[in-house]
Amino acid sequence: MSTTLIIANLLTILAFIAHTFVGDKALRLLESQQDDGDDTLQEKWTMSRGGWHMVSVDLLLATIGLALLNFTDLLQPREVYLQLLFIYFFAYGVAWFLVILISKSFKKNYLRLGQWMLLLVIAALVYASM
Repeated sequence: MSTTLIIANLLTILAFIAHTFVGDKALRLLESQQDDGDDTLQEKWTMSRGGWHMVSVDLLLATIGLALLNFTDLLQPREVYLQLLFIYFFAYGVAWFLVILISKSFKKNYLRLGQWMLLLVIAALVYASM
């Protein structure tokens, strides 16, 4: 058991909860703003919501994986799983940063959409526990 890995695990479960419940509430707000009867917009919104919750599932599985690494010996060799989780969080962080970089800018966009920072912090914590 590692303190840095426990912190990563706590951040991941908090991210899962926020993403799943707070994020879905924000998405539902967007749905109500497009009530013009256009099925194309509803289809795209539904696909976006599905993709959103695929990330929620990713965060849940990462939370479970980190908990198994923290509190059991089920995942062996441990280093391989830690390397995979490091790559996973690092890649998500970089991808999110790149999306902000190539998207239309708005005031404080890198801070307001700072999930990339959280993902890179989790990656660093996982890396530090290797």
